[in-house]
Amino acid sequence: MMQTEILQKPLKGCPNFPREIKLNNHNDSSLMIDDTDTGNDTDRRINPTTNGPVSKDVITDEMVRNKAFRWCQDSIGGAWLHLTSEKDLQIEPVGGGMSNYLYLITLPKGKHSSRGEPEQVLLRIYGQISKSTLDFLVHNSVVFALLAERKLGPKPYGMYHDGRIEEFIKAKPLKPEDLCKPEVMVMVAEKLAQFHSLDMPLCKKPRWFKSLVRGWIRDIQNNLDSNSVTMSRLQEKCPLFNMDTEFNELLKMANDLNCPIVFCHNDLQGGNILLADKATPQTPRMTIIDWEYGHYNYRGFDLGNHFNEWMFDYTMTDKPGFSFVCSNFPSKEKQFQFFKTYLKASGKEEITPTDLVNIYIETNTLALHSHFTWGVWAMVQAQTSSIDFDYSIPGPPIDYSEYALTRFDSYFKLKKCLPQIIAEANS
Repeated sequence: MMQTEILQKPLKGCPNFPREIKLNNHNDSSLMIDDTDTGNDTDRRINPTTNGPVSKDVITDEMVRNKAFRWCQDSIGGAWLHLTSEKDLQIEPVGGGMSNYLYLITLPKGKHSSRGEPEQVLLRIYGQISKSTLDFLVHNSVVFALLAERKLGPKPYGMYHDGRIEEFIKAKPLKPEDLCKPEVMVMVAEKLAQFHSLDMPLCKKPRWFKSLVRGWIRDIQNNLDSNSVTMSRLQEKCPLFNMDTEFNELLKMANDLNCPIVFCHNDLQGGNILLADKATPQTPRMTIIDWEYGHYNYRGFDLGNHFNEWMFDYTMTDKPGFSFVCSNFPSKEKQFQFFKTYLKASGKEEITPTDLVNIYIETNTLALHSHFTWGVWAMVQAQTSSIDFDYSIPGPPIDYSEYALTRFDSYFKLKKCLPQIIAEANS
């Protein structure tokens, strides 16, 4: 999910609800969504599995060094070409990668740039979940390259089918306590407005949520043994829980809201927001990174997902590898402050109370979709993500099963409270 600072270890239903948005009505045939509009953006799986366990990530020290050596020599050249052995490289794992494996690669001492090439780069090796579909790989590369060309993201040095070499930005990632600071809120809101206005050469329909999440659900259903404990605990929390039914409900809710479709980051949490002490000609004050999930989507998803991430801290060194504080979710007042900046930066000259209520309902409704997405994602990660470093330093990686349960618990609670949230917004 993100690039953060270098760490000392590798990462391892309710009657009052508006009639047009239906929840907890599991027998309603209107929840069956027309799924024919998939075009060329279907979930085209690479080496699809119909039954049995899916492939797990296998990342070793030898593999990392080999890729770093080959890719840096092939793609950067200069001083990197004068290295005689992969053992010369300085390699440090970069904490925070939850979908991919990240490493800071540095030239050995005494070696310096010969023609302006970087002396440090970031090596990104895609995890299984990032390379499971053809569309994901293509979109990831296209988005990354275009944002870099527009100077809105890190520079690419080498792009490969299973990873890439990219610019390493020397700035600090934000922590949950930073996200609520007025200055940071303004910058994030303005950045989101900027990205949401981009015209990208991708499908302009909101197929990202539908196709990607559906593919993850299929992975879970094809590997029920790997998820039996998590599914059992979910059934305890919600006896009527059915992943397909919930997903169809969410699709209908998003469709009924008729919210704007924009180019979204879809994973805007603190670790993906880098803040420098000051802007330079080469680097802006704030940089948004890790666009693996960047695609056209419901605007409310991006906004709601960002607010959801105020509650999560992924820098914890104790089990389960993250912390969750429900009270950190921004209040209505804070959200309105954010929306005013966002709408103004989006070019809206006069912002009315109705504008704020509408985007508030949109955001808090699609926050539900965010929790569901990352709950499903975490269940797939639990069965595919692994850490196998020869230089492993003690410390637990994120417990994906526990993270999935936390996300779904938040999903159930928000689903129960959403009618009241909407009613109070309209009052």
